Amino acid sequence: MRVAFLTAGGIAPCLSASIGYLIQFYSDLRNDISFIGYLNGYKGLLTGNSINLQDEIKDNALELLRYGGSPIGNSRVKLTNVEDCINKGYVMDGEDPLKVAADQLIADKINILHTIGGDDTNTMAATLSQFLNNNGYDLTVVGLPKTVDNDVYPLVQTLGAWTAAEQSSLFFQNIVNENTTCSRQLIIHEVMGRNCGWLTAYSAKEYRNSLKNKKFIPEILIEKKRWDIDAIFIPELKMDFDHECDRLKKRMDDKDCINIFLSEGAGTDTILSEMESKNQKVERDAFGHVALDSLNPGQWFAKEFSKKLKADKTLVQKSGYFARSAAPGERDLKLIGDSAKMAVHYAMMGKSGLIGMDDKLDGKLVKIDFERIKGGKPFDVNNQWFQKMLKEIGQI
Repeated sequence: MRVAFLTAGGIAPCLSASIGYLIQFYSDLRNDISFIGYLNGYKGLLTGNSINLQDEIKDNALELLRYGGSPIGNSRVKLTNVEDCINKGYVMDGEDPLKVAADQLIADKINILHTIGGDDTNTMAATLSQFLNNNGYDLTVVGLPKTVDNDVYPLVQTLGAWTAAEQSSLFFQNIVNENTTCSRQLIIHEVMGRNCGWLTAYSAKEYRNSLKNKKFIPEILIEKKRWDIDAIFIPELKMDFDHECDRLKKRMDDKDCINIFLSEGAGTDTILSEMESKNQKVERDAFGHVALDSLNPGQWFAKEFSKKLKADKTLVQKSGYFARSAAPGERDLKLIGDSAKMAVHYAMMGKSGLIGMDDKLDGKLVKIDFERIKGGKPFDVNNQWFQKMLKEIGQI
């Protein structure tokens, strides 16, 4: 039996661990299974670029739990975007990337393919699985859901998201000390999250929980209010900019600093409209997503807020790469292990699908039909813990 792995999209604190667990659970069942990894996601599958995972790797599979990133690399490739695949040289003109991918799997004699990625990766897995079935290819595809955004339907929790929030909190626990470098300091913590504010919100929750373990000294600059968060801006919350400026200006006058948690997707419509009015080019990836690095939301908000709040110094810090590159934490390791064990179970039964916590079943971990998987799931701003936090920081 031959089992293949493919990781795609951006990295998250779960890719290496997922592969490690999968190899271990397969090896616990049988000793005649061979493993290969397609390098750099669907790019490696299309170009036939793969590596054989030898016995030494099998014997040390669980060491991968200690690492972030992916041992077989990632890329953003959409199999149904034929033009993009041709332009990048992954397929020849006139070729169908889906057929090229399917033929490569057959040529490599793969029985089971595990796709580990977000909604784009697994919707592509669904398309590939359907293509294989329609064309008589006997191959099982079982996906695992990773994304730090936690924005995949119908999942309660994606792999790596908890850890990313924990790491974003840790990042800001250091950065917040910059509030002592001058008067009227504005600090904007820009967190990953294109359309979903879950990571920003949960990072803020984790950070504020960390303050409970600190002893503050009000007689000097070590006052709790200086270290607390003053605003959380996410795509799902409409922002009254003028109202927020007035509110935060009063806070700045009182505590001499302002700390903002900003989702990188917050306010992008406003920024895009401004760019398009100036006929500026908007960069997009193979999936049509706006390249958020080119928009630089943190800098845009910094410029606007800095003037309104009369800040002496403004600092924008992005925790995204720091957070998503981490090795998984304890909660994620448990979920990754449970998910990988179930993935092996269904794969050995020849049943394709995605392993995840189904929100229709109160978060029960099950195999979900690929057809139900899609991205763009918003964060529910009515969550009790989130509303409580907004009230505590004075945002509502």
